[in-house]
Order: sequence, then C-alpha cells, then structure tokens
Amino acid sequence: MENRDSTYSELSPTQQRQRLKELAIVFLKLGAIAFGGPAAHISMMDEEIVERRQWISREKLLDLLGITNLIPGPNSTELAIHIGYERGGLWGLAIAGCCFILPAMLIVWGLAAVYVQTQAIPQVGWLLYGIKAVIVAIVVQALWKLGQKALKDTPTIVAAIAVTIASFLGINEILLLLLGGIAVMLFKNWKRRRNLGNMGAWMVPMSAIAQVTTVPSATPAPTGLSIFLFFLKIGCVLYGSGYVLLAFLQTGLVDQRQWLTSQQLLDAIAIGQFTPGPVFTTATFIGYLLGGNSGAIAATVGIFLPAFVLVVLVNPWVPKLRQSSWASGFLDGVNAASMGLMASVTYVLARTALVDWVTIAVAILSAIAVFRFKINSAWLVFVGGMIGFLAKQLLPV
Repeated sequence: MENRDSTYSELSPTQQRQRLKELAIVFLKLGAIAFGGPAAHISMMDEEIVERRQWISREKLLDLLGITNLIPGPNSTELAIHIGYERGGLWGLAIAGCCFILPAMLIVWGLAAVYVQTQAIPQVGWLLYGIKAVIVAIVVQALWKLGQKALKDTPTIVAAIAVTIASFLGINEILLLLLGGIAVMLFKNWKRRRNLGNMGAWMVPMSAIAQVTTVPSATPAPTGLSIFLFFLKIGCVLYGSGYVLLAFLQTGLVDQRQWLTSQQLLDAIAIGQFTPGPVFTTATFIGYLLGGNSGAIAATVGIFLPAFVLVVLVNPWVPKLRQSSWASGFLDGVNAASMGLMASVTYVLARTALVDWVTIAVAILSAIAVFRFKINSAWLVFVGGMIGFLAKQLLPV
C-alpha cells in the first residue's frame, strides 16, 4: 500500500501510475464543478485535497497559494499545477493542470461554436442563480479554515485586516500582497535588518514586463501563430481578476488590432464567468472566434503555458523560503494578505449572489451543510443548479 507521505520518485511504477490516475480524476472533477472564480476554486481544492484526501497539509496549501499570488497567471490553475507537482513530479504537474483546464476548455469551445452560428450567448443565468448562493457558503467555509492557519499571530491578523480594508479602497492587489509580506517580515525580524537585502529578488512583480511590451499600430489578420503569441504575452504578465483580463483584451484585441468588437469581447468574458473552471478559458472562446478550432487551441495553450513554466521554476523554492526567518516572515505576511483579499472577494460575491429570499435561504442551508454535516461541495453545486432550474420555472429569475 502506498504511503501518503512518499515522494513520487520513491513509488513503484504501478504506484506512480495509480497516483497520476488519482490526480487526473480529482482535477477533472474539480474542473467540471468549480464555478465561482478563484476563491471558490481554492475552497474546493482545500476540501478535496486537504480535508478528504490529505495529500498535503493546510499549511503547505497556504504556502503554495502565497507563492501563486506573487507570480502572474491564473491563481487557482497554478495552485492545481503546484499540487500536481507535489504529488507526481513533472507528470503530475502536467496532468493536474491539464485536467483542471480541460472541462472548462471543452465547454467554452462548444459554446463558441454555438455563438458563431447564432451570434448570441446561450441563456444559463438560471443555473448560476442557485449555484452562486452555494458558492458563497463554500468560500466562507474555506476562508474560515484557511484563516485559522494563516492568521497565526498578531502581525498576521493585523495585516489581514489592513489588506481587507485597503482592498475595498481599490488599492492594487499585488501591491497589497507585497506590502503585507514586507510588513510582517520586518515586524518579526526587526532585530536583524541587515539581512533584508537577501529578500529583494522576491519583491519585484513581473507585471513590470507589461510596461515595456509594445504592439505595432497596424497588424495583419489573425493567424494561429499570432493568436498564440498574443495570449502567451498575456499569460506571462497578467495579474489579478477577470476584470483585469478584460482590460488587457480590450486594449490588445479591440483598440489596437481590431480583431474583435467590444460586444464580442464582453460576450467572451461573460462565457468565461458563467462556465466552471478557470476564467482564463475566455481565451478559448476568443481563439475560436479569431481562428476556428486551431485558434481555440492556440489561444488556450498560449495563455496557460506560462503558468506551467512558472510553477516548475518557483515550486522548489517554497520549502527553502520556510528555512529563512526573513523569507518565512514574508510568506506569512503574503498568506495573511491573501486571506484579506479573499475576504473582500467573498463580500463582493455575496452581494451579487444573495439577491432575494431564495438565494439567502440556499446560502444558509449550504453553510449548515458544509460546516455541520461536511457535505461534499460537488453535491451542493449540483443541488444549487437544480434549485436554480426550479426557480426559473416558478419565479421570475
């Protein structure tokens, strides 16, 4: 029988295949039911990976989350890739990441084909009506559990509260993460300031690349290669939410290249928002509009490829960071700041999801189900979708 704590290289070939198969099954399931954006995705990974399967500790999950917040790309996808790397090396990295992306990619690809034929987005608002209320409860549960580990002392608690307040004031997310990390690091290590210079390399956000990247004023019609390169650049430099992605795409595809209209772009973002899995699969939709099937593949590979490369580069540093008191303090601060950002996202999600007595009741019952009875989130998402369907039949949703 396989030891849960065994590294992938220590396993027999049969055990290695079994571990990779488990990774594929888990992340295919998560990719198919993970509605609600990165906060909800992280919540479901915590439940599935830490609670049910105990593949990694919650402390480890928090450290991986802290690192993903400091690099560009889709955070929840990068977290899935990190977990795959921890469990199965390079094969696990590829399988976990691809399986998490694949369901959303296929759904968005199919919707893009329908959109090209009808020039209209399929109406599935009734589905999200019930699911979003469930997601609120799932995210609150994860925030509670992760917060118990991340907010371990007074400095981290203060940092989380400060970041939550600053987030509501509209201050940049990456700046808040860096400031939270620096503040906690300095507070915990103030007697050893002379060593501070060793941390400089970890405090330079890669989004600066975006400031020096230029695009020609006139561009030819899109090709598979040009679609791939455009989305590869976005995957290398993009931090933040789907709204940040919208800004990048508006500038690059509508204003500069005129490859899309503003309405097509808004429809693409909407598709990415109401399908499960990573919001970055918006790229699949746009790629299909620009270049058919080959364009869909080129755009998807382009926007997600940097995430796989970055995880390979930064993952080995995670345990090393914990060995340094300065780096460990910085990571504690980043983890606390992440909880602050997650709290603000939860508030916004609740305001948009809990719109009437039905959704409020669904959220309360879902909270009871996850906190008291430990019901699996997959079942709750399914029930939420069914409630949305019934509400559509009975109420003006």
